[in-house]
Amino acid sequence: MSKRTLAILAAIGATTIYALNHTIAKSVMPDHVQPFAFIIFRVAGAALLFWIVSIFGPKEKIEKRDYLRLLVCAVLGMGINMLVFFKGLSLSTPINSSVLVTTTPIIVLILSAILIKERISQRKIFGIAIGLIGALGLILFGSEIRQDAPNIPLGNFFILMNSVFYGSYLITVKPLLAKYHPFTFMKWLFTLGIILCLPFGYREFTEIDFANLPIDAVWSILFVVVGTTFCTYLFNIFALTQLKASTLSAFVYIQPLIGILYATAVGKDNLTILKILAACLVLLGVYLASRKASPNLSGS
Repeated sequence: MSKRTLAILAAIGATTIYALNHTIAKSVMPDHVQPFAFIIFRVAGAALLFWIVSIFGPKEKIEKRDYLRLLVCAVLGMGINMLVFFKGLSLSTPINSSVLVTTTPIIVLILSAILIKERISQRKIFGIAIGLIGALGLILFGSEIRQDAPNIPLGNFFILMNSVFYGSYLITVKPLLAKYHPFTFMKWLFTLGIILCLPFGYREFTEIDFANLPIDAVWSILFVVVGTTFCTYLFNIFALTQLKASTLSAFVYIQPLIGILYATAVGKDNLTILKILAACLVLLGVYLASRKASPNLSGS
């Protein structure tokens, strides 16, 4: 099997894990673990794993001039981003979550135009508008009566904010990823994540009834820590060694499809006309906003 084929399989694996995560993480909250306590599991577990694998990486130190940027990345990517996503997922539904997270490329495009003055073509502006209409449709009209989703519109808003903070993280982190080995960077990023998230999740973490935690909840927590947080990063790093970043980003279109199929198959969510329409609008918007212009249209 060629390295390129393995890279494609790795990219599909990462996307599949992300898609399953919406339902698996949701199944634990809030009956067994509250959302902020879940983040403590996630950042602490991932930090431990990255410190272990960093033994096999180069011996690097973060330069003092990069401390501030590293802290900002931790706040955006390990702090606020994770906190609002899991809080949003606890209030909303797996399908809404899997659809809304795909707005990240649109958010990155908007932030790039604002922060680094990147030019946006008319086609991309049209794509941004369509995608945001789909997202806003879920936020404003996505109310359902569900015991496991007490405030769907607010949850959807938090999930959209997750895309905003994660998009900001992606722009901020780029210089550091080019400078440091991934193991070096991620072990410090998740370590800072523990410090940032502990004040928010400590009380909820102490409320967990570990003695009576069901085995399926334990497996779900392990899936989120090892799979969603650790393995997906390694899969994507390997995929980037053989695939272009634009090729890898195209796999975002698979995530809501797998997420919706899995959530409905296990009976954790149901499709509605609004969800289908919103998903179509978001995916169309992401496609138009992220698609590269052909050579003869590059000046548009």
